[in-house]
Amino acid sequence: MITDLEADRRGSDPAGLLSPEAVERRRTVVRDASRSTLRRRRALGTSTRLACYIALVIALIPLVALIAYTVKRGVQGLSVSFFTQLPVPQGVPGGGAYNAIIGTLIIVGLAALVAIPLGLAVALFLVDRRGKLAASIRFVADVMSGIPSIAIGVFAYALIVVPSHHYSGITGSFALAVLMLPIIIRADEVAMRAVPEDLWDAALALGARPSRVARSVVLRTSLPGIVTGNLLAVARAVGETAPLLFTALGSTLLETNPFQPMQAMPLTVYSDGTQADPHLQTVAWATALVLLAFVLLLSIVARTLASYATRHAR
Repeated sequence: MITDLEADRRGSDPAGLLSPEAVERRRTVVRDASRSTLRRRRALGTSTRLACYIALVIALIPLVALIAYTVKRGVQGLSVSFFTQLPVPQGVPGGGAYNAIIGTLIIVGLAALVAIPLGLAVALFLVDRRGKLAASIRFVADVMSGIPSIAIGVFAYALIVVPSHHYSGITGSFALAVLMLPIIIRADEVAMRAVPEDLWDAALALGARPSRVARSVVLRTSLPGIVTGNLLAVARAVGETAPLLFTALGSTLLETNPFQPMQAMPLTVYSDGTQADPHLQTVAWATALVLLAFVLLLSIVARTLASYATRHAR
């Protein structure tokens, strides 16, 4: 006997598409199709992961080889005297790179002292303003990011060294600041644009001034990205040699006056590494190892501070 419910269902579904048998047949078709393509999808996923692993290994090979070779050659020259003594004349064993380490800290420190606040101010302007001026500044920053460092060194040489007839560490700081500025601008702008617009609108709706919103809301929220971008820009400037060749010139003495020629670690690597004296080459490799460790330390500090700033902002 056919119940009323089955009669209503058959009346509304004369073709029997909603019958249990039809539903089960459709489920069977879908299940069989999924099973037939499961092996192909798994094979595709496995091959894709394998290709990614191979690409990662290929990308790591030159990096690992560079680090291993630098450590192998540089660890031979590391000692207490390397960090505490000045360079010695060619042919005399011993000596260190104390003046180059101090010079690098002064030159890069002054460059960061100029480039970081200026880049932050320009990034705030680009985030807050729209129009041809902001677009032009953004375009110039993008173009400057791709300019070779040697061109920036020649620019600083022609602008400051030639008129003054004097090499100095402050000129090297100027060249490195010009090198760092576009990187800082773009990194800070990207970090600030990641802040949700709802936070901007909420702060403005409470009656806060735009400067207060930028200082208390936007900067605090985007601080992890700003810190990371700035420290990575500093890490790039630390290893630049070409701008310092045209500006700081180098010195075998310990010079802390930025208005005088100063030595830097990249200059030591370049000058001593091209000499035939094995002792100078050992100092050059040790300096390269310290420079590499300094850049690695900056990267670790950038990630650590970014993580701390993210937790603090929350």
